Amino acid sequence: MLLAAPRGYCAGVDRAVIAVEQALEQYGAPVYVRHEIVHNKYVVKTLEKKGAIFVEETSEVPEGEIVIFSAHGVAPVVHEEAERGKLATIDATCPLVTKVHKEAVRYAKEDYDILLIGHEGHEEVIGTSGEAPDHVTLVDGPEDVENVEVRDPEKVVWLSQTTLSVDETMETVDALKGRYPNLLSPPSDDICYATQNRQTAIKQVAEDSDLVLVVGSKNSSNSVRLVETAVAHGARDGRLVDGAEEIDEAWLEGVTTIGLSSGASVPDVLVEGVLEWLAERGWEDVEIVQPVEERMQFSLPKELRRDLRAEAARKTG
Repeated sequence: MLLAAPRGYCAGVDRAVIAVEQALEQYGAPVYVRHEIVHNKYVVKTLEKKGAIFVEETSEVPEGEIVIFSAHGVAPVVHEEAERGKLATIDATCPLVTKVHKEAVRYAKEDYDILLIGHEGHEEVIGTSGEAPDHVTLVDGPEDVENVEVRDPEKVVWLSQTTLSVDETMETVDALKGRYPNLLSPPSDDICYATQNRQTAIKQVAEDSDLVLVVGSKNSSNSVRLVETAVAHGARDGRLVDGAEEIDEAWLEGVTTIGLSSGASVPDVLVEGVLEWLAERGWEDVEIVQPVEERMQFSLPKELRRDLRAEAARKTG
């Protein structure tokens, strides 16, 4: 067994999950959450049991209640909807996603065409696009570059969804630069440190693995990218599972070395379950592969330092 490190929870996910838990403890149930707080079934179900209610739209939250915005971020219009609905809000957007939002606002003010590299329909892309809808064009991979049209080739900048494959993103950037040689890059890399670190680790694991298992949910972009990265860098096979119960023993036929990692929204208890399942079938020798270390932490949303129930009561009063 080759166990990738770092893996699992990143600082942004940890902050968002703790924000929901603390809100429930501080204000009592129910606390509403717009969309999944992070893209992981186990985390969502665990928080539901504690009293969190997940909704698709802000309009589903009763007047005067507390709503938490997920780690993926929301567009300004969602904040406006919450204000109209007299809701108290907690913004659990990952600070690295907030950075991309601020970049979009800044370049829109300077009248740039913003080419946002990302996957259509992903919550983070919807939120970032909503910051400057008249200036943002989505570019969904290198094959989408030929469809891009801009007003002025001299005033074009690229930004990206934070959870993409580093390799695919740079391939898209290179293709864009082929069309727009003066394409401006953001002041710092948009792809988050945790996404990059997990991809770096899994590349190293994949070189020596017959099978790579990634623990994560199918709607988790960074988890899906980990599987793709593993297969692209030497693994004979790569599989995405929510937990040990989804592993098919047929995958293990002819396998001598298994690599294991998990997406940035996955609690380590799920990885431990997979390790136990594999140990029972002979994979007891575990070697940790850690090319980089992580020490990043984010402070909790400032709204948790206020009496939000009282604020909501004043709004409805």
